[in-house]
Amino acid sequence: MITISGEGLTLSDIVAVAQGAPVRLSDDAAVLSRVAASQGRIEKAVAGGEQVYGVTTLYGGMADQRVPVERMVELQHIALWHHKTATGPRLPDPDVRAAMLLRANSLMKGYSGVRLELIQRYVTFLNAGAVPQAYQRGSIGASGDLVPLSYIGASVIGLDPAFLVDWNGETLDCHAALARLGLEPLVLRPKEGLALNNGTTASTGVAANAMGRTVTIFALSMAVQAMLAEALLATSQTFHPTIHAIKPHPGQLFVAGLFRDLLAGSSLIRSEAAGDRGHRQGALIQDRYSLRCLPQYTGPIADMLALAARQIVTEANSANDNPLVDPDTGETYHTGNFLAQYTGVACDTLRAQLAMLLKHLDVQIAMLVTPEFNNGLPPSLVGNTGHGLNMGLKSLQLTCNSVAPLVQFYGRSMVDLYPSHAEQFNQNINSQAMNAANLARDAVEASEHFLAAALVFAVQAVELRANAVRPGFDASDLLSARNAALYRAARTAALGPADAARPLLWDDTEGFIQDKVEGILTDLRQGPAIRAALAPTLVDVAAFFGG
Repeated sequence: MITISGEGLTLSDIVAVAQGAPVRLSDDAAVLSRVAASQGRIEKAVAGGEQVYGVTTLYGGMADQRVPVERMVELQHIALWHHKTATGPRLPDPDVRAAMLLRANSLMKGYSGVRLELIQRYVTFLNAGAVPQAYQRGSIGASGDLVPLSYIGASVIGLDPAFLVDWNGETLDCHAALARLGLEPLVLRPKEGLALNNGTTASTGVAANAMGRTVTIFALSMAVQAMLAEALLATSQTFHPTIHAIKPHPGQLFVAGLFRDLLAGSSLIRSEAAGDRGHRQGALIQDRYSLRCLPQYTGPIADMLALAARQIVTEANSANDNPLVDPDTGETYHTGNFLAQYTGVACDTLRAQLAMLLKHLDVQIAMLVTPEFNNGLPPSLVGNTGHGLNMGLKSLQLTCNSVAPLVQFYGRSMVDLYPSHAEQFNQNINSQAMNAANLARDAVEASEHFLAAALVFAVQAVELRANAVRPGFDASDLLSARNAALYRAARTAALGPADAARPLLWDDTEGFIQDKVEGILTDLRQGPAIRAALAPTLVDVAAFFGG
């Protein structure tokens, strides 16, 4: 049970609720008193004839027009009605759930001037599994995510049957959904419509889910890199503590330590302690850059992703609508907290760093399939070299060569592409955070496909290496403890348990490579085995990223 109090939500909390975990509102008296105080302050302002944006005025570039008292409630409903302008694909249910959680969390900070009853609507929908239909396109992340949050807000209050709700495989109009929940449509009070749709919580919800999956992607990419290092007979000296202590970037130190753990006990990694270079005749005295510079290359990626994760979590625990009411002093502030710039920048960072991860793995795979660089493995990791027509994983490399550039394209900046003329030039800067977040989801999904393919390369490579070291393709006894666990899980997901008599791919026509990739991808996303095998590394990465 996740408690919503306006603060303290972690990345793992958000992901858990997005996937169906139950929630409750805090019963802390201090929290509840702040919510009540800010709502009372709005009522006092209305009664006293004070001028407050979006309460006594129209919105945005029309905020010079005053609204009479008798139409202030109508104005709040119009705030939601007016923004039923979305287009494009549906927002996935986990992203809608994350957005609902974060909207409730923001309102529970007690700066938004709304009733507790209204916030409870989000909790009721979340716990019932009722998911308002919202869409990916329409928000520029300036005055918050007005369009998607309006669809969600209109659904939970029952503004009009045109707003739809998905529930247990059935689509209902919001009035029917409320009836099943034992609720009536809720009439808004001054400021409440604006509090529902004027905030960063849709884009930040998408961003949090993408970052949650990125934690797994980063952990898995490090483990795959470690398996590839074993297959390529790399040296352990690359990760020696002394090297990184004298260039002590946090990410570099973390990655080097992570690889020491990932490779501990490996029989394939060359140990070069005490000056022993393990130099093989005809081989380079040192590994090529993509192996030798692993901590220096992936360390900055870890640092940047950790920064992006912190930005997303901070935004998720913020008050981000406008105007805001200080529950302690009663002061009303016209603010810019609705600008989702941090979320947009974080999502741009996330995508750019995923692109860097995949580009590096793509280079490693290229080395792995090329006899000139792979220390004695067959070309394209062919299993049965005596067949004469086998081509191994040649075509799968092309798949990786297709996906990696796509993620690099996704990695281009979005936040600097804003139109400066939006909404009568009122929203003349805007974050484009929703677009950046949706692209982050796309980049994450493509990266998961790439990593599933990379695991096929890793499994085939270590099995061929194992058979070259001693008879038998089962590599479990030669790999490090962490990598052996991942190897067994991935091997089973791809084809079945490791077989000493045959590698993952022996003859090309024994089965389709796509099926092996899909088996790994399905387990990565839905099954427990790969994540369980990855658990120690996931814990390390999640801790570095801040939970």
